[in-house]
Amino acid sequence: MKKGETSRQIEIEANESIPAGVSTRDFYFWIRKLHLYLGLFIAPYLLIFALSTLFLNHIWTIPAGADSNAKTWRFIRQVKIPEGAGSVEQAKGIMRQLNVSGEISFINYLDKEKRLIFPVMKPGIQTRVEVDLQTKTAEVEQRPISLWERLVYLHKSPGPHNANIRGNWAYTRLWGILADSVVYMLLFLSIGGIYLWAVIRAERKLGMVLIGCGTASFILIALVLST
Repeated sequence: MKKGETSRQIEIEANESIPAGVSTRDFYFWIRKLHLYLGLFIAPYLLIFALSTLFLNHIWTIPAGADSNAKTWRFIRQVKIPEGAGSVEQAKGIMRQLNVSGEISFINYLDKEKRLIFPVMKPGIQTRVEVDLQTKTAEVEQRPISLWERLVYLHKSPGPHNANIRGNWAYTRLWGILADSVVYMLLFLSIGGIYLWAVIRAERKLGMVLIGCGTASFILIALVLST
């Protein structure tokens, strides 16, 4: 079959798969274009998720020197204690005085000991803040984190834990929006890919085999994990 005949056959098959009143050529054209350019847009995000998934799945060891105690630094500073015992606002008020920024992972308020402890994370650095509420002194410990740790952090951020305080850093909220957007685009690309495959009859048999194998492998893994 010649190239022109192939294109004509795809157009005829596509015409059978779209709503009435919609231009076949325009619909097929935009599905292909969106499939291409959205795929290019989300490629860097998929790379981050793919690499960090390999790291989590195989529990690779961080290279020596990437997380060295020699790179950890500490300092103690007097601070003013904001109101709101154990609240995110209190922790943020202390962070501003210490020139620390990032996502607060959790807040541990020890009423009897009069201490406030909270870790702060952002790609590149991990901070632990411990505040003596009686003496109004804050002890800060910071250490750089490796590239692998940064990828894993982005993969798990903001995460399902501590839903009442997560997303307390603007960049974490932005990352969450981008991560959600990538998921929506993947759903569109999956549906669009199925459509582009379905309109080409010559590829349907192989496509059905691949879909069947993928579905079967997923069901098998799910059954194994559920036993």
